[in-house]
Amino acid sequence: MDISIIVPLFNEAESLPHLYEWIARVMKEHRFSYEILFVNDGSTDTSWEVIKSLQTTDKAVHGICFRRNYGKSAALYCGFKAAQGDVVITMDADLQDSPDEIPELYRMIKEDGFDLVSGWKQKRYDNKLTKNLPSKLFNATARYVTGIRLHDMNCGLKAYRREVVKNIEVFSEMHRYIPYLAKNAGFTKIGEKVVQHRKREFGTSKFGLNRFVNGYLDLMTLWFLNKFGKQPMHFFGLVGSLMFFIGFIAVIVVGGMKLYALSNGVPAMLVGVNPYFHIAILMMILGCMLFLAGFLAELVIRNSPSRNDYLIREEI
Repeated sequence: MDISIIVPLFNEAESLPHLYEWIARVMKEHRFSYEILFVNDGSTDTSWEVIKSLQTTDKAVHGICFRRNYGKSAALYCGFKAAQGDVVITMDADLQDSPDEIPELYRMIKEDGFDLVSGWKQKRYDNKLTKNLPSKLFNATARYVTGIRLHDMNCGLKAYRREVVKNIEVFSEMHRYIPYLAKNAGFTKIGEKVVQHRKREFGTSKFGLNRFVNGYLDLMTLWFLNKFGKQPMHFFGLVGSLMFFIGFIAVIVVGGMKLYALSNGVPAMLVGVNPYFHIAILMMILGCMLFLAGFLAELVIRNSPSRNDYLIREEI
């Protein structure tokens, strides 16, 4: 099969028939063998009934229905797991992504050899204050942290080689950083294509301003996991050891100052009421706790059956 198209959706019943007809027309014009995977993320409207009606008329249509709303990452994870095509295309269901972009995305994967191609909505029709400006700031931060020079990392329209989607795990709200997940898994040939952005015709946006705060936190999580996920002792052990050492030296200094004062008959406060003594003890305790956290994390990783996943690229 040439292409698997994954469409995560939540309450998009009105747009689904139009999107299906558009995709089917493009696929038939270019003679692609294809499947369309609609992942219904717990919609409360008639989206699932629409998907079932489409499936009765076209066996290339497949559907996955969640019991409740779990989020876009969970929808993409299940879609990736079910996809069978050589090239996997993801797109939103709100008709803001154009299926006419699919043939060129497919060509860039198959002929240009990209592992992943991300869309770039260079000209947007969103609200500039609530979406455009925060999106630019978000993408600038993501480029700096990840080292991936994409203008629109969170664009829903993307193309992947099949090996990519089968070797990454999209969890929590990490769908924003799939290119970074792919890079961390060893798929480094990541490209970008300017794509058309269309105004929403039906429904309303499902994302609020809180996604930018959550996106920043998720980015920090991914950076930390990539940096220290396989060797947590390198972070916790180092920081913990430094804190313990500084605290230990501080205790010796406080005690030495007390002994010096006593030996010279100089009045000095009790060690137990000296604030520096309590700060030093606190640093020693925190240092021990951080060191222990790193040690326990190492034990967990050493006993994880998936600790060496994604090491092998090819066997002959």
